[in-house]
Amino acid sequence: MPTTRAVRNSLTILASAAVLSATVVGVASATPPGIPSAATAKSDLAGLTVKADGSLDGYSRDKFPHWIDQGNSCNTREVVLKRDGTNVKTGSDCAPTSGSWFSPYDGATWTAASDVDIDHVVPLADAWRTGASAWTTAQRQAYANDLTDPQLIAVTDNVNQQKGDKSPDQWKPPLTSYWCTYAEMWVAVKAKFDLTVNTAEKAALTDMLGRC
Repeated sequence: MPTTRAVRNSLTILASAAVLSATVVGVASATPPGIPSAATAKSDLAGLTVKADGSLDGYSRDKFPHWIDQGNSCNTREVVLKRDGTNVKTGSDCAPTSGSWFSPYDGATWTAASDVDIDHVVPLADAWRTGASAWTTAQRQAYANDLTDPQLIAVTDNVNQQKGDKSPDQWKPPLTSYWCTYAEMWVAVKAKFDLTVNTAEKAALTDMLGRC
């Protein structure tokens, strides 16, 4: 259930909506694009390079520029909020003024965008450790704002913060029923961007895909 903070924020946002020009966005799918089947994920996992994670030396989130402009006054975060939300209304600046967001990680529903984070399924720091340190800034920007693969998803903010930069052997969504989908998304991103996996990570993914 939404917290007192979420309700208070929602009321404030709804009041603000009365004086904003709003665009109504219909019921949207809460499912990121490009999630593979379990069979495809298992095949892709078998093809990933298994290697110990590299160093975080030199890492900074600033080296993965986000959230970038996506046109129509919207940045990447706002695009995902509209895509993953239900009955989302936005102001002329594209910021959501009302709507609801279901977080598949923990099953919570929120009515204030401030209670929702856009999670990088494969975190930026994990990407850095497993191959992205050798990319150009342009490549890292494309990764951090990827809207065509299952890399960005709207979830409960504190759950995303608990996840941090952990890989699936260290953190899994609280809802075990989502483990299969989470593993499918994780593997798809690693395969698309040619990132490596370590042995513990691969074992965890294999177990999660075995639940599909």
